[in-house]
Amino acid sequence: MSIVFTLDGVQIAAAPSASSGSVGATVPAGTSAGSHKLEARSTNTKCGTAGTALRVVLPPPVTTTRPPVTTQPPVTNPPVTNPPVTTRPPVVTTTTTPVTTTTTTTTTTTPPSSSTTNALTNPGDGVLVLDKDNIQPGDDLTATGTGCPKGANVTLKSLGQDVGRTTADENGTFSSPVRFSNIEPGRHKVLAECGIVLAGNVDVTLSSSSGGTTSTLVVLLFFLLVGAAMLRRQFSGLRR
Repeated sequence: MSIVFTLDGVQIAAAPSASSGSVGATVPAGTSAGSHKLEARSTNTKCGTAGTALRVVLPPPVTTTRPPVTTQPPVTNPPVTNPPVTTRPPVVTTTTTPVTTTTTTTTTTTPPSSSTTNALTNPGDGVLVLDKDNIQPGDDLTATGTGCPKGANVTLKSLGQDVGRTTADENGTFSSPVRFSNIEPGRHKVLAECGIVLAGNVDVTLSSSSGGTTSTLVVLLFFLLVGAAMLRRQFSGLRR
């Protein structure tokens, strides 16, 4: 058995019957303000119906007031007045062409020697200097260079072969003998690799040995002796 609550005949809540207690209900939306009939009726037909009056009070409407709109007067730019145009007469310029006398100077340029070429190779990176400009096979040759990184390994190369190895000091300077294992006459380039590449040139020449001259003299003397012997035989035949 339960108790049904109605408002103006419309059910708004229900609860089980009990000796005492309370039940909550919500007034339907759209209910007008004023007095309305609220009844509590049991589902047991033997029980009666109780009723009372319910006064519904609506909250006052919410009014939103907009702030007044202030209109600022338009900004008026001052009138632009162009400055007066002043017309000036054109300036006449007279150009005088000076007389130029050209003097031709002939300069004779002497090609630098091999030592100068070695000293000026890669001047921004370093310098490689060979102590001789011209050598013969078997002569001693020393290469001195600067500009290498501190303590760098230096490899000297020429004609595709290693001709020397050394290590640069704390100032990037090094010195090493250059040893050619096989070299031909002509100009040869010596490269020093130490993180940068330095280059120098050396000329290799061949000169005739004294032994060759002596052999030639011996051959000439032999022919002279043979000729003298033949002449003696001819003179001896004539005397007989």
